[in-house]
Amino acid sequence: MNSIAKELNETIKDSNVHIYQMLSHVGKSLFFPKGILSQSAEAKEKAHRFNATIGMATENGRTMHLKPIMSKIAGLEPEQALTYAPSFGIMPLREAWRTSLYKKNPSLSEKEISLPIVTSGVTHALSVVADMWIDPGDIVVLPDKMWGNYNLIFSVRRGAQIVHYPLFDSGGRFNLEGFKHVLESEAQENGKVTTILNFPNNPTGYTITPDEGKAMVEILTDIASRGINVLAVTDEAYFGLFFEDNVLKESLFSQLVGVDPRIVAIKLDGATKEDYVWGLRVGFITYGCWAKGPVRPIYDALEKKTAGCVRGSISNASHLSQEIILSAMQDPAYEQEKKAKFQIMMDRAAEIKRVLANPKYAEAWDPYPFNSGYFMCLRLKTVEAEPLRTHLLNEYGVGLISLGKTDLRVAFSCIEKEDIQALFDIIFQGVKDLEAK
Repeated sequence: MNSIAKELNETIKDSNVHIYQMLSHVGKSLFFPKGILSQSAEAKEKAHRFNATIGMATENGRTMHLKPIMSKIAGLEPEQALTYAPSFGIMPLREAWRTSLYKKNPSLSEKEISLPIVTSGVTHALSVVADMWIDPGDIVVLPDKMWGNYNLIFSVRRGAQIVHYPLFDSGGRFNLEGFKHVLESEAQENGKVTTILNFPNNPTGYTITPDEGKAMVEILTDIASRGINVLAVTDEAYFGLFFEDNVLKESLFSQLVGVDPRIVAIKLDGATKEDYVWGLRVGFITYGCWAKGPVRPIYDALEKKTAGCVRGSISNASHLSQEIILSAMQDPAYEQEKKAKFQIMMDRAAEIKRVLANPKYAEAWDPYPFNSGYFMCLRLKTVEAEPLRTHLLNEYGVGLISLGKTDLRVAFSCIEKEDIQALFDIIFQGVKDLEAK
Protein backbone atom coordinates (compact mmCIF):
# COMPACT_ATOMS: atom_id res chain seq x y z
CA MET A 1 0.00 0.00 0.00
CA ASN A 2 1.20 3.50 -0.82
CA SER A 3 2.75 5.31 2.13
CA ILE A 4 0.42 8.31 1.69
CA ALA A 5 -2.61 6.00 1.85
CA LYS A 6 -1.22 4.42 5.02
CA GLU A 7 -0.79 7.85 6.58
CA LEU A 8 -4.38 8.84 5.72
CA ASN A 9 -5.64 5.55 7.14
CA GLU A 10 -3.79 6.14 10.41
CA THR A 11 -5.32 9.61 10.68
CA ILE A 12 -8.80 8.14 10.24
CA LYS A 13 -8.17 5.28 12.68
CA ASP A 14 -6.83 7.64 15.33
CA SER A 15 -10.05 9.68 15.23
CA ASN A 16 -12.66 6.98 14.56
CA VAL A 17 -11.66 3.42 13.72
CA HIS A 18 -15.22 2.57 12.59
CA ILE A 19 -14.85 4.89 9.60
CA TYR A 20 -11.69 3.07 8.56
CA GLN A 21 -13.52 -0.26 8.94
CA MET A 22 -16.27 0.91 6.57
CA LEU A 23 -13.92 1.89 3.75
CA SER A 24 -13.71 -0.61 0.91
CA HIS A 25 -10.43 -2.24 -0.04
CA VAL A 26 -10.14 0.44 -2.74
CA GLY A 27 -11.06 3.16 -0.25
CA LYS A 28 -8.35 2.06 2.15
CA SER A 29 -5.82 2.09 -0.69
CA LEU A 30 -6.81 5.49 -2.11
CA PHE A 31 -4.69 8.60 -1.66
CA PHE A 32 -4.10 11.88 -3.43
CA PRO A 33 -0.77 11.65 -5.26
CA LYS A 34 1.95 14.20 -4.75
CA GLY A 35 4.23 13.53 -7.73
CA ILE A 36 3.61 15.74 -10.76
CA LEU A 37 0.76 17.64 -9.13
CA SER A 38 2.73 18.75 -6.09
CA GLN A 39 5.79 19.54 -8.23
CA SER A 40 3.62 21.65 -10.56
CA ALA A 41 2.11 23.49 -7.59
CA GLU A 42 5.58 24.19 -6.22
CA ALA A 43 6.76 25.38 -9.62
CA LYS A 44 3.73 27.66 -9.98
CA GLU A 45 4.80 29.38 -6.78
CA LYS A 46 8.54 29.58 -7.39
CA ALA A 47 9.35 29.14 -11.11
CA HIS A 48 9.58 32.84 -11.99
CA ARG A 49 11.61 32.26 -15.16
CA PHE A 50 10.31 29.15 -16.92
CA ASN A 51 7.60 26.72 -15.78
CA ALA A 52 7.69 23.57 -17.88
CA THR A 53 5.75 21.29 -15.55
CA ILE A 54 2.10 21.03 -16.57
CA GLY A 55 0.42 19.44 -19.57
CA MET A 56 -1.34 22.53 -20.88
CA ALA A 57 -0.27 24.82 -23.69
CA THR A 58 0.41 28.53 -23.26
CA GLU A 59 1.05 31.37 -25.68
CA ASN A 60 2.41 34.80 -24.81
CA GLY A 61 1.95 34.07 -21.12
CA ARG A 62 -1.74 33.14 -21.45
CA THR A 63 -3.64 29.90 -21.86
CA MET A 64 -3.49 28.88 -25.51
CA HIS A 65 -6.97 28.83 -27.08
CA LEU A 66 -8.91 28.87 -30.30
CA LYS A 67 -10.89 32.02 -30.96
CA PRO A 68 -13.88 30.06 -32.37
CA ILE A 69 -14.15 28.37 -28.97
CA MET A 70 -13.58 31.35 -26.68
CA SER A 71 -15.94 33.47 -28.76
CA LYS A 72 -18.74 31.17 -27.58
CA ILE A 73 -17.86 31.67 -23.89
CA ALA A 74 -18.91 35.11 -22.70
CA GLY A 75 -17.64 36.60 -19.47
CA LEU A 76 -14.87 34.10 -18.68
CA GLU A 77 -11.17 34.18 -19.42
CA PRO A 78 -9.39 31.20 -21.04
CA GLU A 79 -7.73 30.50 -17.68
CA GLN A 80 -11.20 30.02 -16.14
CA ALA A 81 -12.80 28.12 -18.99
CA LEU A 82 -10.15 25.89 -20.55
CA THR A 83 -7.63 24.90 -17.90
CA TYR A 84 -7.70 21.85 -15.67
CA ALA A 85 -9.50 22.20 -12.37
CA PRO A 86 -8.11 20.57 -9.22
CA SER A 87 -9.38 17.04 -8.62
CA PHE A 88 -10.94 18.40 -5.42
CA GLY A 89 -12.84 21.04 -7.43
CA ILE A 90 -12.12 24.76 -7.50
CA MET A 91 -11.93 26.10 -3.95
CA PRO A 92 -14.29 29.09 -4.31
CA LEU A 93 -17.08 26.80 -5.53
CA ARG A 94 -16.45 24.24 -2.79
CA GLU A 95 -16.66 26.97 -0.17
CA ALA A 96 -19.75 28.54 -1.77
CA TRP A 97 -21.54 25.18 -1.91
CA ARG A 98 -20.73 24.40 1.71
CA THR A 99 -22.09 27.81 2.70
CA SER A 100 -25.26 27.04 0.74
CA LEU A 101 -25.66 23.72 2.59
CA TYR A 102 -25.76 25.56 5.92
CA LYS A 103 -28.28 28.03 4.49
CA LYS A 104 -30.54 25.29 3.11
CA ASN A 105 -30.19 23.11 6.22
CA PRO A 106 -30.40 25.26 9.37
CA SER A 107 -30.05 22.15 11.56
CA LEU A 108 -26.39 22.01 10.48
CA SER A 109 -25.62 25.35 12.12
CA GLU A 110 -23.80 23.85 15.12
CA LYS A 111 -22.19 20.99 13.21
CA GLU A 112 -18.95 20.76 11.26
CA ILE A 113 -19.03 19.14 7.83
CA SER A 114 -16.36 18.54 5.23
CA LEU A 115 -15.65 20.76 2.29
CA PRO A 116 -17.58 19.29 -0.64
CA ILE A 117 -15.58 17.51 -3.33
CA VAL A 118 -16.72 18.36 -6.85
CA THR A 119 -17.77 15.49 -9.11
CA SER A 120 -19.04 15.22 -12.65
CA GLY A 121 -22.69 15.14 -11.60
CA VAL A 122 -24.45 13.10 -8.92
CA THR A 123 -24.10 9.87 -10.90
CA HIS A 124 -20.34 10.23 -10.75
CA ALA A 125 -20.62 11.07 -7.04
CA LEU A 126 -22.47 7.79 -6.47
CA SER A 127 -19.81 5.93 -8.44
CA VAL A 128 -17.04 7.48 -6.32
CA VAL A 129 -18.90 6.49 -3.15
CA ALA A 130 -19.29 2.95 -4.49
CA ASP A 131 -15.56 2.72 -5.20
CA MET A 132 -14.57 4.10 -1.81
CA TRP A 133 -17.03 2.35 0.48
CA ILE A 134 -18.46 -0.77 -1.19
CA ASP A 135 -16.73 -4.15 -1.52
CA PRO A 136 -18.07 -7.12 -3.50
CA GLY A 137 -20.76 -8.85 -1.46
CA ASP A 138 -21.63 -5.78 0.62
CA ILE A 139 -25.33 -5.13 1.24
CA VAL A 140 -26.93 -1.95 -0.08
CA VAL A 141 -30.48 -1.34 1.18
CA LEU A 142 -32.80 0.50 -1.21
CA PRO A 143 -36.56 0.89 -1.67
CA ASP A 144 -38.34 -1.17 -4.30
CA LYS A 145 -39.13 2.08 -6.13
CA MET A 146 -35.62 3.08 -7.14
CA TRP A 147 -33.60 4.68 -9.91
CA GLY A 148 -32.41 1.89 -12.21
CA ASN A 149 -28.84 3.18 -12.43
CA TYR A 150 -28.20 2.14 -8.81
CA ASN A 151 -28.01 -1.42 -10.13
CA LEU A 152 -25.20 -0.57 -12.56
CA ILE A 153 -23.31 1.56 -10.03
CA PHE A 154 -23.46 -0.70 -6.98
CA SER A 155 -24.29 -4.18 -8.18
CA VAL A 156 -22.75 -4.51 -11.64
CA ARG A 157 -19.66 -2.35 -11.12
CA ARG A 158 -18.93 -3.10 -7.46
CA GLY A 159 -20.53 -6.51 -6.91
CA ALA A 160 -22.80 -5.37 -4.08
CA GLN A 161 -26.06 -7.11 -3.25
CA ILE A 162 -29.05 -4.76 -3.39
CA VAL A 163 -31.79 -5.65 -0.90
CA HIS A 164 -35.16 -3.94 -1.19
CA TYR A 165 -37.87 -2.83 1.20
CA PRO A 166 -41.31 -1.63 0.01
CA LEU A 167 -41.23 2.18 -0.22
CA PHE A 168 -44.87 2.58 0.80
CA ASP A 169 -46.99 0.78 3.36
CA SER A 170 -50.63 -0.18 2.82
CA GLY A 171 -51.75 3.29 3.91
CA GLY A 172 -49.62 5.08 1.31
CA ARG A 173 -47.06 6.32 3.83
CA PHE A 174 -43.32 5.72 3.94
CA ASN A 175 -42.83 2.13 5.05
CA LEU A 176 -40.94 2.61 8.29
CA GLU A 177 -41.53 -0.97 9.41
CA GLY A 178 -40.20 -2.38 6.14
CA PHE A 179 -37.20 -0.05 6.25
CA LYS A 180 -36.43 -1.09 9.82
CA HIS A 181 -36.95 -4.81 9.24
CA VAL A 182 -34.64 -5.04 6.21
CA LEU A 183 -31.91 -2.91 7.79
CA GLU A 184 -31.94 -4.89 11.03
CA SER A 185 -31.98 -8.24 9.23
CA GLU A 186 -29.03 -7.37 7.02
CA ALA A 187 -27.09 -5.63 9.79
CA GLN A 188 -27.26 -8.68 12.06
CA GLU A 189 -25.70 -10.89 9.40
CA ASN A 190 -23.02 -8.55 8.08
CA GLY A 191 -21.86 -6.14 10.79
CA LYS A 192 -22.05 -3.32 8.25
CA VAL A 193 -24.98 -1.97 6.30
CA THR A 194 -25.27 0.71 3.63
CA THR A 195 -28.48 2.49 2.75
CA ILE A 196 -29.20 5.04 0.03
CA LEU A 197 -31.71 7.64 1.22
CA ASN A 198 -33.09 9.12 -1.99
CA PHE A 199 -35.49 12.00 -1.34
CA PRO A 200 -37.12 13.45 -3.36
CA ASN A 201 -37.44 9.92 -4.62
CA ASN A 202 -36.85 8.95 -8.22
CA PRO A 203 -39.17 7.60 -9.64
CA THR A 204 -42.15 8.41 -7.37
CA GLY A 205 -41.52 12.05 -6.46
CA TYR A 206 -42.07 11.29 -2.76
CA THR A 207 -40.30 13.06 0.10
CA ILE A 208 -40.69 11.90 3.69
CA THR A 209 -42.40 13.97 6.38
CA PRO A 210 -40.47 15.41 9.34
CA ASP A 211 -41.88 12.68 11.60
CA GLU A 212 -40.85 9.96 9.14
CA GLY A 213 -37.38 11.47 8.92
CA LYS A 214 -37.03 11.54 12.70
CA ALA A 215 -38.09 7.89 12.89
CA MET A 216 -35.59 6.90 10.19
CA VAL A 217 -32.74 8.54 12.07
CA GLU A 218 -33.82 6.73 15.25
CA ILE A 219 -33.80 3.41 13.39
CA LEU A 220 -30.30 4.03 12.03
CA THR A 221 -28.89 5.18 15.38
CA ASP A 222 -30.47 2.21 17.15
CA ILE A 223 -28.75 -0.16 14.70
CA ALA A 224 -25.43 1.65 15.22
CA SER A 225 -25.84 1.40 19.00
CA ARG A 226 -25.83 -2.39 18.64
CA GLY A 227 -22.28 -2.36 17.25
CA ILE A 228 -23.17 -2.21 13.53
CA ASN A 229 -21.35 0.15 11.18
CA VAL A 230 -23.85 2.22 9.17
CA LEU A 231 -23.11 4.05 5.93
CA ALA A 232 -25.99 6.46 5.25
CA VAL A 233 -25.81 8.03 1.79
CA THR A 234 -28.32 10.76 0.98
CA ASP A 235 -28.85 11.01 -2.76
CA GLU A 236 -30.47 14.43 -3.07
CA ALA A 237 -30.23 15.21 -6.76
CA TYR A 238 -33.67 16.88 -6.60
CA PHE A 239 -33.10 18.70 -3.30
CA GLY A 240 -35.22 21.81 -2.79
CA LEU A 241 -38.06 20.83 -5.12
CA PHE A 242 -40.57 20.37 -2.27
CA PHE A 243 -44.15 21.23 -3.23
CA GLU A 244 -46.13 20.63 -0.04
CA ASP A 245 -45.86 21.94 3.51
CA ASN A 246 -45.71 18.64 5.37
CA VAL A 247 -42.47 17.36 3.86
CA LEU A 248 -38.97 17.32 5.31
CA LYS A 249 -37.33 20.31 3.66
CA GLU A 250 -33.91 19.69 5.17
CA SER A 251 -31.57 16.86 4.32
CA LEU A 252 -31.54 13.75 6.52
CA PHE A 253 -27.79 14.30 6.39
CA SER A 254 -28.30 17.22 8.79
CA GLN A 255 -29.67 14.91 11.48
CA LEU A 256 -27.10 12.17 10.89
CA VAL A 257 -23.90 14.23 11.10
CA GLY A 258 -22.02 13.22 14.24
CA VAL A 259 -25.00 11.41 15.76
CA ASP A 260 -23.08 8.18 16.45
CA PRO A 261 -19.45 7.01 16.09
CA ARG A 262 -20.60 4.13 13.87
CA ILE A 263 -22.58 6.27 11.39
CA VAL A 264 -20.92 7.88 8.40
CA ALA A 265 -23.24 10.32 6.64
CA ILE A 266 -22.48 11.23 3.03
CA LYS A 267 -24.48 13.89 1.21
CA LEU A 268 -24.65 13.75 -2.57
CA ASP A 269 -26.22 16.66 -4.38
CA GLY A 270 -25.46 19.06 -7.18
CA ALA A 271 -26.34 21.88 -9.49
CA THR A 272 -27.77 19.47 -12.06
CA LYS A 273 -31.42 19.75 -11.02
CA GLU A 274 -31.19 22.42 -8.33
CA ASP A 275 -29.93 24.94 -10.90
CA TYR A 276 -31.43 23.37 -14.07
CA VAL A 277 -28.03 22.69 -15.67
CA TRP A 278 -28.22 19.00 -16.50
CA GLY A 279 -25.40 18.89 -19.04
CA LEU A 280 -22.90 20.94 -17.04
CA ARG A 281 -22.33 17.89 -14.76
CA VAL A 282 -21.48 19.49 -11.43
CA GLY A 283 -22.13 17.39 -8.32
CA PHE A 284 -20.77 17.30 -4.78
CA ILE A 285 -19.77 14.78 -2.10
CA THR A 286 -19.91 16.06 1.49
CA TYR A 287 -19.05 14.06 4.64
CA GLY A 288 -20.47 14.22 8.15
CA CYS A 289 -18.78 12.10 10.86
CA TRP A 290 -18.17 11.70 14.57
CA ALA A 291 -14.64 12.00 15.93
CA LYS A 292 -13.23 11.53 19.42
CA GLY A 293 -11.26 14.74 18.97
CA PRO A 294 -11.29 17.43 16.27
CA VAL A 295 -13.18 16.15 13.23
CA ARG A 296 -11.23 18.19 10.69
CA PRO A 297 -8.38 15.62 10.34
CA ILE A 298 -10.91 12.94 9.31
CA TYR A 299 -12.44 15.27 6.76
CA ASP A 300 -9.02 16.19 5.36
CA ALA A 301 -8.19 12.50 4.97
CA LEU A 302 -11.52 11.63 3.36
CA GLU A 303 -11.33 14.63 1.03
CA LYS A 304 -7.88 13.53 -0.13
CA LYS A 305 -9.03 9.95 -0.71
CA THR A 306 -12.10 11.20 -2.56
CA ALA A 307 -10.04 13.55 -4.73
CA GLY A 308 -7.70 10.63 -5.42
CA CYS A 309 -10.67 8.60 -6.60
CA VAL A 310 -11.76 11.46 -8.87
CA ARG A 311 -8.23 11.82 -10.23
CA GLY A 312 -8.03 8.08 -10.87
CA SER A 313 -11.24 8.08 -12.91
CA ILE A 314 -11.93 11.39 -14.69
CA SER A 315 -8.99 13.50 -13.42
CA ASN A 316 -11.28 16.44 -12.61
CA ALA A 317 -14.74 17.82 -13.27
CA SER A 318 -15.09 20.49 -15.95
CA HIS A 319 -13.47 23.77 -14.93
CA LEU A 320 -15.79 25.70 -17.25
CA SER A 321 -18.89 24.18 -15.66
CA GLN A 322 -17.61 24.94 -12.17
CA GLU A 323 -16.88 28.57 -13.03
CA ILE A 324 -20.35 28.98 -14.57
CA ILE A 325 -22.06 27.62 -11.44
CA LEU A 326 -19.90 29.74 -9.14
CA SER A 327 -20.59 32.88 -11.16
CA ALA A 328 -24.33 32.14 -11.15
CA MET A 329 -24.39 31.63 -7.37
CA GLN A 330 -22.76 35.03 -6.96
CA ASP A 331 -25.27 36.75 -9.27
CA PRO A 332 -27.86 38.94 -7.46
CA ALA A 333 -30.62 37.45 -9.65
CA TYR A 334 -29.74 33.84 -8.79
CA GLU A 335 -32.20 33.26 -5.94
CA GLN A 336 -35.05 35.10 -7.63
CA GLU A 337 -34.59 33.09 -10.84
CA LYS A 338 -34.59 29.82 -8.89
CA LYS A 339 -37.80 30.79 -7.10
CA ALA A 340 -39.50 31.55 -10.42
CA LYS A 341 -38.58 28.17 -11.91
CA PHE A 342 -39.58 26.41 -8.68
CA GLN A 343 -43.02 28.02 -8.90
CA ILE A 344 -43.49 26.64 -12.42
CA MET A 345 -42.67 23.15 -11.19
CA MET A 346 -44.91 23.46 -8.14
CA ASP A 347 -47.82 24.68 -10.29
CA ARG A 348 -47.45 21.61 -12.50
CA ALA A 349 -47.50 19.29 -9.48
CA ALA A 350 -50.60 21.03 -8.14
CA GLU A 351 -52.31 20.70 -11.51
CA ILE A 352 -51.63 16.96 -11.55
CA LYS A 353 -53.20 16.67 -8.10
CA ARG A 354 -56.25 18.58 -9.37
CA VAL A 355 -56.60 16.48 -12.52
CA LEU A 356 -56.15 13.14 -10.76
CA ALA A 357 -58.79 14.04 -8.18
CA ASN A 358 -61.37 13.22 -10.88
CA PRO A 359 -62.94 9.90 -9.78
CA LYS A 360 -63.15 8.63 -13.35
CA TYR A 361 -59.48 7.65 -13.24
CA ALA A 362 -59.89 5.44 -10.15
CA GLU A 363 -60.91 2.42 -12.22
CA ALA A 364 -57.68 2.62 -14.23
CA TRP A 365 -54.99 3.48 -11.69
CA ASP A 366 -53.97 4.73 -8.27
CA PRO A 367 -51.31 7.45 -8.13
CA TYR A 368 -48.48 6.77 -5.73
CA PRO A 369 -47.99 9.55 -3.18
CA PHE A 370 -45.88 12.40 -4.57
CA ASN A 371 -45.00 15.83 -3.22
CA SER A 372 -41.67 16.82 -4.75
CA GLY A 373 -39.08 16.40 -7.51
CA TYR A 374 -39.62 15.78 -11.21
CA PHE A 375 -41.80 12.67 -11.33
CA MET A 376 -44.93 10.90 -10.24
CA CYS A 377 -46.00 7.30 -10.79
CA LEU A 378 -49.26 5.54 -11.55
CA ARG A 379 -50.04 2.03 -10.31
CA LEU A 380 -52.09 0.49 -13.09
CA LYS A 381 -55.01 -1.74 -12.11
CA THR A 382 -56.24 -3.42 -15.30
CA VAL A 383 -53.40 -3.43 -17.85
CA GLU A 384 -49.64 -3.90 -17.75
CA ALA A 385 -47.28 -0.96 -17.95
CA GLU A 386 -45.06 -1.94 -20.88
CA PRO A 387 -47.90 -2.76 -23.34
CA LEU A 388 -49.56 0.51 -22.33
CA ARG A 389 -46.33 2.45 -22.80
CA THR A 390 -45.79 1.13 -26.31
CA HIS A 391 -49.45 1.62 -27.23
CA LEU A 392 -49.41 5.24 -26.09
CA LEU A 393 -46.19 5.86 -27.99
CA ASN A 394 -47.28 4.21 -31.22
CA GLU A 395 -50.91 5.33 -31.33
CA TYR A 396 -50.88 8.70 -29.56
CA GLY A 397 -47.29 9.92 -29.73
CA VAL A 398 -47.02 10.02 -25.94
CA GLY A 399 -43.79 8.91 -24.24
CA LEU A 400 -43.74 7.57 -20.68
CA ILE A 401 -41.53 5.16 -18.71
CA SER A 402 -42.75 1.71 -17.65
CA LEU A 403 -41.37 0.27 -14.42
CA GLY A 404 -42.17 -3.38 -13.84
CA LYS A 405 -45.63 -4.77 -14.59
CA THR A 406 -47.80 -2.16 -12.92
CA ASP A 407 -45.98 1.17 -12.65
CA LEU A 408 -45.89 4.02 -15.15
CA ARG A 409 -43.66 7.05 -14.54
CA VAL A 410 -44.69 10.52 -15.66
CA ALA A 411 -42.01 13.24 -15.76
CA PHE A 412 -44.08 16.38 -15.23
CA SER A 413 -40.84 18.36 -15.27
CA CYS A 414 -41.13 18.45 -19.05
CA ILE A 415 -44.91 18.86 -19.41
CA GLU A 416 -46.50 22.31 -19.51
CA LYS A 417 -49.22 22.92 -16.97
CA GLU A 418 -51.85 23.50 -19.65
CA ASP A 419 -51.08 20.10 -21.23
CA ILE A 420 -51.48 18.01 -18.08
CA GLN A 421 -55.21 17.39 -18.40
CA ALA A 422 -54.81 16.23 -22.01
CA LEU A 423 -51.90 13.96 -21.06
CA PHE A 424 -53.82 12.04 -18.42
CA ASP A 425 -56.91 11.83 -20.60
CA ILE A 426 -54.78 10.20 -23.31
CA ILE A 427 -53.26 7.76 -20.79
CA PHE A 428 -56.78 6.91 -19.62
CA GLN A 429 -57.92 6.36 -23.19
CA GLY A 430 -54.92 4.13 -23.78
CA VAL A 431 -55.95 1.99 -20.84
CA LYS A 432 -59.46 1.70 -22.26
CA ASP A 433 -58.05 0.73 -25.68
CA LEU A 434 -56.08 -2.15 -24.17
CA GLU A 435 -58.98 -3.28 -22.01
CA ALA A 436 -61.15 -3.56 -25.12
CA LYS A 437 -58.71 -5.85 -26.91
